[in-house]
Amino acid sequence: MRTSAQVRARRLALVSMAALGAVALSACGVVKAGAGGSPGAIASATASVSPAAASSGLAQGGKPAASPPGTTGGAPGSPAATATAAAAAAAAGGPVPAGFAATSVTFVSVSEAFVLGTAPCAHAPCTSIVRTLDRGTSWTGLPAPATPLGDPYDNTSQPAVWGIRFASPGQGFVFGNGLWTTTDGGEHWTAAVSPAGSIVDLEVIDGQLLALTDDCTAQSGCAAAETLERRSLSGGPWSDVTAVSNARVIATQARVAAVLDGSSVVVTGNGGLTSAARGTPCPDGSGSAGSAVAVTGPGSLALLCAGNAAMGSVQKTVYVSGDLGASWVKAGSPPFAGDPWGISGGTGAAPVVAAASGASWLYYSPDGGARWLTVFQAGDGGAGFNDPGFTTTADGVAVYGPVYRNDNPYASPGKLLLTSDGGASWTAAKF
Repeated sequence: MRTSAQVRARRLALVSMAALGAVALSACGVVKAGAGGSPGAIASATASVSPAAASSGLAQGGKPAASPPGTTGGAPGSPAATATAAAAAAAAGGPVPAGFAATSVTFVSVSEAFVLGTAPCAHAPCTSIVRTLDRGTSWTGLPAPATPLGDPYDNTSQPAVWGIRFASPGQGFVFGNGLWTTTDGGEHWTAAVSPAGSIVDLEVIDGQLLALTDDCTAQSGCAAAETLERRSLSGGPWSDVTAVSNARVIATQARVAAVLDGSSVVVTGNGGLTSAARGTPCPDGSGSAGSAVAVTGPGSLALLCAGNAAMGSVQKTVYVSGDLGASWVKAGSPPFAGDPWGISGGTGAAPVVAAASGASWLYYSPDGGARWLTVFQAGDGGAGFNDPGFTTTADGVAVYGPVYRNDNPYASPGKLLLTSDGGASWTAAKF
């Protein structure tokens, strides 16, 4: 069973939205072929809606929505055209539930985002979803799966949700102990075939769904050994990509996905059809103590190594790689305060490290790790973060104080932090 510090650190769900561009992984490292992949190539149920959403006056049908900012159409019948048409047919939405607090966020463009969370309601579950088309200036409420919020490390197999991802304005997924999908921009949700175990993290990459799964029970806790799985975005069976140990998140950007696996990083450039394991400079065992990885460009990674913890503070070291983990260069050491909660960055030259213990911090380096600035700090007892990531080199997001209980009984902040200058400054969106 994991220690409380490990469980706390593992609540991070790092996400960087996939950007345009292709990548071919180098031949260094151990290459594994998943089902349907070649060794050398690295490159149903009834719909249900949360009572919280229904009681918020959300439209079950409405006027077609306008094409969202930042999205483009395509030839009739193309995936882009289909996604745009699905979004246009989605409900116009309703008011944001009073007291809404965030758990997880997903961006489909610089401007459009969907946020999973909760708000006080008369009849549980109180799960809610809100959407913005103007990067947080205004919001509308949407229906949500009729499943309670939960924590991925509560050691239970009971139905629960804790994450949201959208592949396009029309097609999205809510995940946890189960998987739910929408094809009309969140107007309706349907239970989908889920991989075995809890879905710790889920990402959409290169036409595939990647899921990091774990088996958690009240009797034995969460297993140290997990599985990275994949299926086609359009549907079909789940296939194993590789086994991993003490993993927390799937980092994605520029058609690359990376998962920290103890003392190595598993990297894929084709949605998990094949993968490569790359060694890291982190000390042995640090992968279970809060280390994290981020994809910062088509060929670049940023790695956070952690160790020598003392009284809520941990020594942190950032390394960067320009060849997807074949080699690493030490970038610098963020401040000592706080347990590491993850790393992100629009580029490798401007990493952002999240930390929490007696407080919550975001540390930012403007010069590739030589200097570190504290750009966000809250004396909150360690509320932490979820889903820090970047949509562009300048535009980033993080959920501060994510909520993992219906109705937010512990009064977690549940705020959405946004940056438009690469992480140098952050502001809270108002729901």
